[in-house]
Amino acid sequence: MVRKNKKITAAILIIGNEILSGRTKDQNVSYLASWLNNNLGIKTEEVRIIPDIEKTIIKNISTLRKKYNYVLTTGGIGPTHDDITAESISKALKVKYNYNREAFNILEKYYGKKNFNSGRKKMARMPSGSKLIYNPSSIAPGFIIKNVICLPGIPSIIRSMIDNLKNYLKPGSKTYSLTINMIAVESKIAKELSVIQKKYKKFVDIGSYPFFRLGKVGVAVVTRSVKKKLLQSCHKEIIKMIRKKKIKTFTRI
Repeated sequence: MVRKNKKITAAILIIGNEILSGRTKDQNVSYLASWLNNNLGIKTEEVRIIPDIEKTIIKNISTLRKKYNYVLTTGGIGPTHDDITAESISKALKVKYNYNREAFNILEKYYGKKNFNSGRKKMARMPSGSKLIYNPSSIAPGFIIKNVICLPGIPSIIRSMIDNLKNYLKPGSKTYSLTINMIAVESKIAKELSVIQKKYKKFVDIGSYPFFRLGKVGVAVVTRSVKKKLLQSCHKEIIKMIRKKKIKTFTRI
């Protein structure tokens, strides 16, 4: 008998004053959430954006790691004074903040002893007991300790090292989704969608998202479930309802 994977959840914690100020646009949440679901069947259930403030980082790490299977952080592990994520995680987990010997050797070899200054050495400091997440792009590694995964903030670097997470994270059940785009206002299908949702409420989530496209008002109806057959059944009922109402659609699955 094959055991089905249970639900595995994650939170994404974006750390950085530059995100909150609007100076830098976040490009990591959508990518990480999609990657976790598509590659490991891990569902992202919460996202937070917080400043580079030690007590705020500690509080959020402490709360989220108890609530979800995994917490992924991005940002704040560089060489400058305001890169305080690694030390804050150490304090949240009540472990020492030390040089990781392997990380130190990797960075020293890359920069050379002459150019291996204090800022660069800082990138080798992390919570005691951390496992490295190797970085083929800019060398400085991320790390994982307990259920906290610490990644850099630069999107291209995250993308270059993300596959290494497969070595550390326990997979869950993949969430599948189907989308129907239609030219209609939400109120035209609201009652019927409510009825269908009640029928499938334990297994399928139905979301309706209005949009304005090509000069017309429309709705994207998105169904999501870990149970593929029930998802398809629900999707077909929605299509049947839409056709009965003679609503124009363009579907992307």
